[in-house]
Amino acid sequence: MTEFCDDVIKLFPLRAIPDVIKLFRQQLNNREEEPDLTLLSIVTGLIEHSLTTKVLESSSASSSSHNNNNNNVEGGKSGTADPAGNFPVIRYDTVEGLYKRFKSVLAPIEKLLVKTTTDSKFASREIIKKVSDIIWNSLLRSSYKDRAHLQSLYSYLCGNKLDCFGVAFAVVAGCQMLGYRDVHLAISEDHVWVVFGKTGDETIEVTWHGKGAEDKRGQSVAPGIESQTWLYVAGNPVVCNRYMEVAAIVSAINPSLTATSACLEVADLQQQLLWLLYDMGHLRKYPMALGCLGELEEVQPTVGRKSCEELYNESVRSAQTFYRNHHVYPYTYQGGYYYRKNMYREAFASWADSSDVIRLYNYSRDDEEIYKEFLDIANELIPQVMKLESSGHSAKSILRDSSCFANLLRFYDGICKWEEGSQTPILHIGWAKPLVATIAKFDHDIRSQVIIKCADQEPQAQQHGQENGNGGKNGADDTVHHHNNNNIVKADANVTNGGRANGNSSAKGNSLPKSLEALVGKCGEKLLNPEFLLQGGGQPFTTEESAEPSSDGEGISTPVETNTASNGKRDNGSIKGQQEADVEKGPQIEKRDTTADDMEPKRPVIVLYSQKMKGLKDLLLTEKLNTNAISLQITAQSQVQVGGKKLRGCQTSLGASGSIGGITGGGTITVGEGIDGNTRPKRARRE
Repeated sequence: MTEFCDDVIKLFPLRAIPDVIKLFRQQLNNREEEPDLTLLSIVTGLIEHSLTTKVLESSSASSSSHNNNNNNVEGGKSGTADPAGNFPVIRYDTVEGLYKRFKSVLAPIEKLLVKTTTDSKFASREIIKKVSDIIWNSLLRSSYKDRAHLQSLYSYLCGNKLDCFGVAFAVVAGCQMLGYRDVHLAISEDHVWVVFGKTGDETIEVTWHGKGAEDKRGQSVAPGIESQTWLYVAGNPVVCNRYMEVAAIVSAINPSLTATSACLEVADLQQQLLWLLYDMGHLRKYPMALGCLGELEEVQPTVGRKSCEELYNESVRSAQTFYRNHHVYPYTYQGGYYYRKNMYREAFASWADSSDVIRLYNYSRDDEEIYKEFLDIANELIPQVMKLESSGHSAKSILRDSSCFANLLRFYDGICKWEEGSQTPILHIGWAKPLVATIAKFDHDIRSQVIIKCADQEPQAQQHGQENGNGGKNGADDTVHHHNNNNIVKADANVTNGGRANGNSSAKGNSLPKSLEALVGKCGEKLLNPEFLLQGGGQPFTTEESAEPSSDGEGISTPVETNTASNGKRDNGSIKGQQEADVEKGPQIEKRDTTADDMEPKRPVIVLYSQKMKGLKDLLLTEKLNTNAISLQITAQSQVQVGGKKLRGCQTSLGASGSIGGITGGGTITVGEGIDGNTRPKRARRE
């Protein structure tokens, strides 16, 4: 008895990529039966394994006989020139044999189902756990988990090896073979689990994650603290139907040969299959698959198709529309593309947008992959951009663009917010050094153009893991999102009253002595004297004519809120949703040789949410940067908790007002009445 219908059998043997496309199209267009996940996974796995191992073998043979450097891509190129020579012939009897082998693996469960005489159309937790146990217990116990090409059922049936995704997929394919149509994959950006039940609301872990040996199989993804982490995307995974699971099969295809080379035939097959799924509308709710297709199009564009940039943008829109903007990788896909194309302004904006997403979560030890992604951006890509841009002097350089500086601050603000409330600090000295070096590349006249606002009270949408039902992230701001999570109408409403830094500025300002108010008023026009700040002696300003505000100002020795003073006459215009800027009409903007009728340039506006970046607000806008103070503030080992809990180290006086109390080069700094002083911060943790 054959395992497949005649429509499938007649498509064999598969001799080239068009034959594989026909098989997938037949499965996707079949109105009577849903796509057979086992069949499609076996076929793609067999092709991937045959091509990647064959190319590697031919490359190694070539390198041993010809001592040259052409063994990196030559195998793929020869396959492109002669596809019939490299592409394996997939015969029906081979596929059928593997299919029957997988069926025999599930035979004990079929016998159990016959004995229990359960007629339910919906799977139970016990059945899914048994399928998971059978697959789990038949895997080889060795350190192969991080290797490539282990995601398909072909790898399982021929080598008893599967990666994290492969185990979960095998469980879903096994349940489909047993007749359960309610069991589906739920895919986050670095993990996968299973949903099932009549309404699809029940969840179960069926695989492991990362390098740990913890076995959570059988447990549900409970709405607790863990489910609010990035690993579980706070309850916003890609929940697949059968067609999206086919897209998951294709997205999981791995064309790589080594870390720097790939098999072009496998990449071509993956690209054509993704376009087939795209045309059928099965990638619309799958941001990662859209990003994967964008990367393939970037390497080898398809004539008459959307550009890779359009696909990256579509991936971002998909995450915003269907997953409440809780996915990070669409923005990193986009930012990486702009970086490779030397479009650094756009890259900075995309990286800042990705950081706006990560601040919705709390960092956990399972977030290793996304941590490495942000570390690479912060310590490799951004410093490389700064190196290239500072090598020459150009008016068009991003170093002369205040919006780029604003996006840089937004990027680090999101990471600092990610750290708050977490069990483990993130920002060690390895983060601080590149940040300080990057900030120092921007001149004071550029940095001073940025209008920095401090969110005095975290919007409910941003409370980490404290809300019910919506994962405690951004349920309240679903209707006010425009481009990224930094544009929150509620947050802006809290900070745009009269140009104050936050809602508490008025109360703080009224309690200041008159001498300090006079000092604040002059800060927008004069430069503060460093000796006055550090030691409390001498004149407060660097020029002699500015001594009059200090007539009764003994003991005043603090940097004051220069940004608040300089922007005190700001017009309260509405903040645009998709643009991080508003039109400034105040006289404190940099003067240019223009007529009085000319419009003033737009100044970027950002809202800071993390306590660390709020504390850096004034330091970032001073003419001469205090790099030591910035480093100490960034690396302060304090898991700041929102809600009035005690803060440690140098952050005890960084209240909602954003004023700085105690992060200069040394000594103790007092801030007049009503504001406590602060001692020297603890030394930064080094790794």
